[in-house]
Amino acid sequence: MLGGIFLTHLHSDHVVDLNNILVNGIYNGLQSVEKIPVWGPGNRNALPPLFGKGPAPSPISPANPTPGTKEMTELMVQLFATDLNDRIFDNRKPSPAQLWEGMDVPVPEKYLANPNGAPAPSMEPFTFFEDDRVKVSAILVNHAPVFPALAYRFDTDDGSVVFSGDTARCSNLIRLAQGADVLVHEVIDEDWVAQLFPEPRDEASEGLYQHLLQAHTLKTEVGPIAAEAGVGTLVLSHLVPVVQPESVWAACAKGFDGQLVVGRDLDVIDVGK
Repeated sequence: MLGGIFLTHLHSDHVVDLNNILVNGIYNGLQSVEKIPVWGPGNRNALPPLFGKGPAPSPISPANPTPGTKEMTELMVQLFATDLNDRIFDNRKPSPAQLWEGMDVPVPEKYLANPNGAPAPSMEPFTFFEDDRVKVSAILVNHAPVFPALAYRFDTDDGSVVFSGDTARCSNLIRLAQGADVLVHEVIDEDWVAQLFPEPRDEASEGLYQHLLQAHTLKTEVGPIAAEAGVGTLVLSHLVPVVQPESVWAACAKGFDGQLVVGRDLDVIDVGK
């Protein structure tokens, strides 16, 4: 059952199923609370820097080119208005406003002043949601040029779980994950990236090669990150590329003495004792 949604950043591969969860899921009894909060990053308020040479392209939706989670959720309801009105009028379903609400995670303003100033500014975790079952904290991580990109920590009576979201190696993430029972962390195989862009690389290929390595965490880095954070279990997620054999990801245990899990869809991971 669903009690809340927490989006780390607004790349399409992280939000593409949001409508399915909210409409098809909730209309079929998925939620465990009366109104689902949909938390995520707010409006970037600036276009990302231009990659490479040449003239800048025309931005999509120039009046509001970087909507945040609250705006995106409201726009999504407008996008699917035909379907939603059919359900409301013909099936007598409740209005989306009764079932869910998009909200921007309140990152302190001083850390949002320079959205193009990678890496993410050093900061302490902050708590922004708490009920009788869970406390949720967040921190900015490095997934430039995407900004804000967030990691989350969920503390409960049973234990604690941290989700890195998409990020390069980041001291903020290590700070957030200190002593957590489970760290769910993204990883990229740098050897695969080198094969994708073999030498000699032209200027454009070199730029894409460096971007992939600098926006994600290398398989040689993730074990030491988990060790420095002192977590009990490291779960690898967002595997890039997902088709690599398990033996490639098993190497991520180097430098980490805890349990390593290569995450797959529908896995169930124990938390705490």
